[in-house]
Amino acid sequence: MRVPHSDNRLLAIACILSAIGLATTQDAVVKAMSGDYSAYEAVLFRCAGAFPLLAFWLWRTGGFRQIATPLIGRVLARGAILGSAYFAFVLAIAAMPIANAVAIYFTMPFFVAGLAGSMLGERVRVHRWLAIIAGFAGVLIMVRPGAGVFEPAALLSLYSAFGYAVGQMMSRPLSREVSPIVMAFWQTILMAVAGLAMAAVFNSGDFTGFSHKSLVFLTRPWVTPPLIDAAVFLATGILAAFAMLLFINAYKFAESNFVAPFEYSSMIWAILYGLLFFNDFPDGYTWAGAAVVVVAGLLMLWRDRHLDRSLSQPEVAPKPAGE
Repeated sequence: MRVPHSDNRLLAIACILSAIGLATTQDAVVKAMSGDYSAYEAVLFRCAGAFPLLAFWLWRTGGFRQIATPLIGRVLARGAILGSAYFAFVLAIAAMPIANAVAIYFTMPFFVAGLAGSMLGERVRVHRWLAIIAGFAGVLIMVRPGAGVFEPAALLSLYSAFGYAVGQMMSRPLSREVSPIVMAFWQTILMAVAGLAMAAVFNSGDFTGFSHKSLVFLTRPWVTPPLIDAAVFLATGILAAFAMLLFINAYKFAESNFVAPFEYSSMIWAILYGLLFFNDFPDGYTWAGAAVVVVAGLLMLWRDRHLDRSLSQPEVAPKPAGE
């Protein structure tokens, strides 16, 4: 069954800004818990909190028969890619300030631009390649490889941007055929399965020899949380459920190159949470690199929209001589 689809830019803006606020709040909670619990535990609690809400929503909007979509392969592929991107991001923020991870994550629009040719059959324009080069130059400024201060977790944030770009490129065409709640439901199921698999592996032996915060967060054995921590973890699941649906609908209600710039609002939340709860503030290199990435991304998106409007203008036939 086709899902009704129409463009509504104001609604898309409201969805993406709300999704960013909820997602960044969830990230801050996970970072705060990363010193005591494991990444798979955080994900499993998130899924436990999200699943009842998603199941109820699914039941109220057409029933569970919707999950048997003919496009299940594409839905599962999208869910697996986005799930791996989420795991990579939470592992990154365990080892680095949220604002730094988010700034690197801003390369997502450049991955979208670079992959448009192979995934969507679009011609990648010259200005996009220039923006991609500038964007990754900004990332190099931020991470400073070889400078003695390189944080390997930055690569996890970079992969997260790549995975998210691929997943969101799959979302818009899929949302015309598959309900957003079905995509969110399957994504949650896949993340729960991955979390259970990790729990089985990392509780079957001794993995305590790691010192890097991301690896410690990944491999730490299960720790049963007290009631208050469990409630906080479950609350992240509720936030995640709403954020997933809002993200999908944002890219459903407007084209990707219109929605993507609003994701830069996550930097505001990341800096705020970093200051309030972790005493983190981006250094000069992070600010400079983030500025390069943001400016390059916004110029690329502006140029895209300008060219799209020019191509959509009907040609005016010249008037015959003598008129």
